[in-house]
Amino acid sequence: MNLLPHLAARLFGAPLLIHRPKLDVILSVLGTRVGLPDLSAPTGFVQPDRSAAHADTGAARSSIAVIPIYGTLVRRTQGLEAQSGLTSYAGIAQSLETALADPSVAAILLDIDSPGGESSGVFDLADRIRAATTIKPVWAVANDMAFSAAYALGSAASRLIVSRTGGVGSIGVIAMHVDQSVKDQQDGIAYTAVFAGDRKNDLNPHAPISGEAHSFLQGEVNRIYDLFATTVAKHRHMGVNTIKSTQAALYFGADAVASGLADDVGTLDDAIRQINSMLTPPVPSLSRLLASQTLPETSPEKEIPMTQSVQPTPVLAQTGINTTTSAATAAATSPADSVFAVSDAIEVAQSCTLAGRTDLIAGFLEAKVAPSQVRSQLLTAMAQQSTEIVSRIDPNAAVRQEMATSNPASPDNPLIAAVKARIGAR
Repeated sequence: MNLLPHLAARLFGAPLLIHRPKLDVILSVLGTRVGLPDLSAPTGFVQPDRSAAHADTGAARSSIAVIPIYGTLVRRTQGLEAQSGLTSYAGIAQSLETALADPSVAAILLDIDSPGGESSGVFDLADRIRAATTIKPVWAVANDMAFSAAYALGSAASRLIVSRTGGVGSIGVIAMHVDQSVKDQQDGIAYTAVFAGDRKNDLNPHAPISGEAHSFLQGEVNRIYDLFATTVAKHRHMGVNTIKSTQAALYFGADAVASGLADDVGTLDDAIRQINSMLTPPVPSLSRLLASQTLPETSPEKEIPMTQSVQPTPVLAQTGINTTTSAATAAATSPADSVFAVSDAIEVAQSCTLAGRTDLIAGFLEAKVAPSQVRSQLLTAMAQQSTEIVSRIDPNAAVRQEMATSNPASPDNPLIAAVKARIGAR
């Protein structure tokens, strides 16, 4: 199947969202194959090397779906993507939907290196990308080019990063008409079009473009341009006139950020690290966890304030924390005392567990130290930067509700169960 006529129809007489040097490259490659004279490729434009495009950077990507957006963008590739450098909007959309449906994927990253392409289909895909940001984080990296149609897609992400050598922009529309009538005469070829409808033969490549056809094509270019500018303005929270004032210019590195068309300068790996950091919840501050603990409410008739005079006795002096004991408080208690002792004992155990000092629980329980005093001593020791306390703090001691057996506040915690057994509670 010869697809060259199909490609020619998509190149000429249709609005394109593509960086002009790339368009010249395409014309130089396909020109003679679609009936144009030989056109030399322009200098200063290098086709991206994608020999290692899909190389994995390791486990850091395990929960991030990286979707490549490389080369010239078209609505459909018609089976030409393998060696043509084309990427289809349909293929990108399929990858996006797959990532959204995959429960193992926590975030999506668009890896963009494209000069743009067809206008047909790009805005629908941009809308799908924007909608995806409400389901999972969707970031984009201009790595290195995100021009024209490629920028329309990148702007729809919730965050856009550009590399130091990368560029964004080219927010404009271009359409080409080729007049081959002079060459036809030189070749001794005459084309005659028989048609019905005054506009049916508009943009005929074998005749000069008419004034009406030119006006029509310019109107379509303007319409797509308005749609392009409006789409980018909405996604980037900028004014339409501000977008149009760029005049389809290119912005690189820090200038892209200063213009508002990008959010930060960085690499693909930088983006992956930032996303992983965002996905990993911070470990709560130990002092804040201890200070924020709330005392369980008890009825007035069951509360027995510990007003007895207690002489503190050092138990573990090297830790900077004292536990106290008293014959009066060690005496047998009434049933009301037991209820009070259970709630306090559990709270003491929770505080020590959060501080990573389970070895102090027994001493505090024997002395029946009030939970508020336990927290005060633990916090004081932390404030004094006790070497023993700091070295024993477990960074994983933060409460995780999904792990009941390791949650200090959970009744299923074996430590809490042991405390209850020690004081004879169930």
